[in-house]
Amino acid sequence: MSNLYVQELHVHPVKSLSGTAPAEAAVEPWGLSGDRRWALVDSGGTVITQRQQPRLALATARPLSGGGIAVSAPGMAELIVEVPEPSAPEPVVLFGKKVETVAAARAAADWFSAYLGVPARLVHLDDPAVRRPVDPDYGLPGETVSLADAYPLMITTLASLDALNSLIAQGDHPQEGPLPMNRFRPNVVVSGAEAWAEDGWRRIAIGDAVFRGVRECGRCIITTTDQRTAERGKEPLLTLARHRRIGKSLAFGRQLVPVRLGTVRVGDEVRVLE
Repeated sequence: MSNLYVQELHVHPVKSLSGTAPAEAAVEPWGLSGDRRWALVDSGGTVITQRQQPRLALATARPLSGGGIAVSAPGMAELIVEVPEPSAPEPVVLFGKKVETVAAARAAADWFSAYLGVPARLVHLDDPAVRRPVDPDYGLPGETVSLADAYPLMITTLASLDALNSLIAQGDHPQEGPLPMNRFRPNVVVSGAEAWAEDGWRRIAIGDAVFRGVRECGRCIITTTDQRTAERGKEPLLTLARHRRIGKSLAFGRQLVPVRLGTVRVGDEVRVLE
């Protein structure tokens, strides 16, 4: 019998903003319902993330019924943004590839531009079933993803975070630890596993949903950003580079693709099938 359970669920409606921790979430082919369906783009149409604008960590997006969002940030009044009406798709650039989206209302552009101090527009992924395929090196034909970095879901374990924090404590910048899980922005956090067990999860079931574990999650500079202050340090990338280099990736967590849809809930048993 499995001793693995869902400890937390996380949905980030706007890419790189803080999100919510629901008690349950529907699993759609491209990710958890409402996760990363919106993103910010610069004046040239390239997606903006915490890589360029760490202050996005301090802004929060809360999902509303019907797919809209409420956004808030320090010094800003809350703004309600409705799903835009169907219109001609607007191509934006995400990691060098074009993705067709729909622009949100002008009020959202004004709000985010004022907050960041640079031009920024909000766009919505209107049809995730067709807009963006999963990396063909790891995805199967027809599999798609939201505006997440690469794959529909990312899973982490508490034991791996504990192990990483122990390594940070023994490293060159122990004062930066221990790090909280929000540095890694996962969708599903699991308790009860052994450290790094997720590396070998090829197929898992959570509730009535089933997922394919496709590869490790390679980490970037966003993990060095304190999600409460937007200040950057050197960890965990230094420690991951020393202890968790898998191929070209500094690895923490595992990428998932749904193979059977359903609903996942905090407290659900996690069953490793392969």
